Amino acid sequence: MADLRVPEKRFRPELEGVRAVAALLVAVYHIWIGSVSGGVDVFFIVSGYLITTSLLSRMVREGRINYLENLLGLAKRLFPLAFTVLAVSAALSIFLLPLSTWRQTIAELFSSMFYFQNWQLANNAVDYLAQNNTASPFQHFWALSIQGQFYVTWPIVITLVYLLATKILKTPVRKTLLAVLSVIFLASLSYSVYITAVNQPWAYFDTFARAWEFSLGGMLALMLPYLKFPDRAHLIMGWVGLAIIAFTGMVLPVSTVFPGFAALLPTGGVILVIIASENGQAFGVQKLLGSKPFQYFGSISYGFYLWHWPLLVFYYAYFNTDTVTTPAGLTILGITFILSVLTIRLVEKPVREMPIKHSKKRLSKVLVALMTPAILIGLSWGVFVQASSSNDEPVTIEDNPGARAVLENIQPAEDAELQPDFLSAKEDLPTFYSNKDCFLTGSVSSTLKECSFGVTENPEHVVALVGGSHSGHWFPALEAVAEELNMRIDVYNKDACRFSNGDFDGQLDDACMTWNDNLQERLMAQPPDLIFTTATVNSGDTVPKGYINKWKEFEGVAEIFAVRDNPRMKTDPTICLDGSSVEECSVERSKGLADVVPWENTEGIPDNVTFADMSEYFCTDDTCPPVVGNVLVYRDKHHLTTLYSQTMGPALKEHLEPALENLN
Repeated sequence: MADLRVPEKRFRPELEGVRAVAALLVAVYHIWIGSVSGGVDVFFIVSGYLITTSLLSRMVREGRINYLENLLGLAKRLFPLAFTVLAVSAALSIFLLPLSTWRQTIAELFSSMFYFQNWQLANNAVDYLAQNNTASPFQHFWALSIQGQFYVTWPIVITLVYLLATKILKTPVRKTLLAVLSVIFLASLSYSVYITAVNQPWAYFDTFARAWEFSLGGMLALMLPYLKFPDRAHLIMGWVGLAIIAFTGMVLPVSTVFPGFAALLPTGGVILVIIASENGQAFGVQKLLGSKPFQYFGSISYGFYLWHWPLLVFYYAYFNTDTVTTPAGLTILGITFILSVLTIRLVEKPVREMPIKHSKKRLSKVLVALMTPAILIGLSWGVFVQASSSNDEPVTIEDNPGARAVLENIQPAEDAELQPDFLSAKEDLPTFYSNKDCFLTGSVSSTLKECSFGVTENPEHVVALVGGSHSGHWFPALEAVAEELNMRIDVYNKDACRFSNGDFDGQLDDACMTWNDNLQERLMAQPPDLIFTTATVNSGDTVPKGYINKWKEFEGVAEIFAVRDNPRMKTDPTICLDGSSVEECSVERSKGLADVVPWENTEGIPDNVTFADMSEYFCTDDTCPPVVGNVLVYRDKHHLTTLYSQTMGPALKEHLEPALENLN
């Protein structure tokens, strides 16, 4: 049986041009539009095409793939620039980024070094507790991580196919590879469509949801000699393909719909360009993309992609802004270009020109030397953060009264340090979050989880704390008074899910509604004495109808204790206060809280509800500050720190105790 023709391994200038367009699009969209362009999908197709062509040529020429040499070849192409950018960005982060972002930044530094950044971001994307994280200067390494994983696994795939075809099936190698790549393409695309529909934030960074793009590039490499059309069709295909690449980000919300069916658009554009360029016309797209300016920019596109993002993040941090002016954006692009040229000439080129076959040890030593600065900076930075944020001295009421400054008029000492410190604030979570069996995160699962705290043996009262994170951050306050009230606290928590029947402006997803149904069945079967939940959302001036309907379902079964939601800050206080005053980081009371008490402005509230308005512990008559009683109130824009919630215990007790006594 005749086999397919061997893909021709040759320099394709138009692919350098495609890379140039993709890299520039990525940068422009990041800087001025604040979204993504689909440019990384272009890179994935090109990578699949080129690596498949290269590995097949090597297999035909040598009959095998030398994995050590292949890995060294990958390392000498990828590591010099990547680790240079990582080291420089890590060093600048220490001086430019707020303290509260350091832990996250260090974690992403190491995940970028070892090419699993995409999985780190996938977990953060579905982890509600991490969704308020600011973008780190290493976030763009997610795409490079997926490419790195592909580069490592693809030689194994091709070798296995070669053995399958030659030793077992006795079939033509390239036809067998095409069949295998087709299976990978269909399986990965099907999975991508599914996971994008049910959990798009995860899917965006999922290697398995992206594998079809690399596979499609490999299929194109095998089929390209047979894809010939009339000359006029090639002319049109090329320019249409380029237009698709350029405008995908404008016609599709890439960051929220990729990488399912929608990603077929930019990948299709690349395929059209490659087919058209293979059969080039006098005025074809290859004339533009293969021109010297495009070739040159394509040759530095890897560096351009690496440098543009940290420069943008540092610009945001240094100027305390989230927008970029036209002059500033052009300056970022200009500096990115200069750094790309310099680092490619001074760092990448000397390493790239080192031979592999006869200089493995020398090349390995050079690569280790290039990697060492980033690793040492990351390790020493991590040790410093851990040592600096470890404080064995207990927080005292005299120095950090928090809400008790309002309740009992306890004023902290003037020289007392703010608690929790900025390095620890993001991790200052309620203790139940330390046990994965006590809460539910992500948008897919609806399994009910339950944990009990406080007085767990023979309690006088049982309180069910239900809802999402805005219910959960009251847990430390409840736990602080559990012994005094002889109370067991049963925690039922699903992040980003409120205790509601769904009549709530469509903001609760199907998994949340299923979770609510499961919770209701559980509470109906074993009713608590009191159900603790939130009464409002943000600064709303009414009680949501979905809340009221849910509460009515528990009439005659359990009493509801509903607390007014806390205000939201205009900026993350852990970042704002690291350089600005409390006054500058505060919000006006009128913007943080409704002027009216919401339940006094709402009809149809059932008789089994007791409300608690704790607004005086968040706002004065005029403002809502991020610090009260020398305690940081929020760990992000709207979630309470554990310490401040603990100091709210006595104040909450004044509302909760009468509600529990009325049960008797």
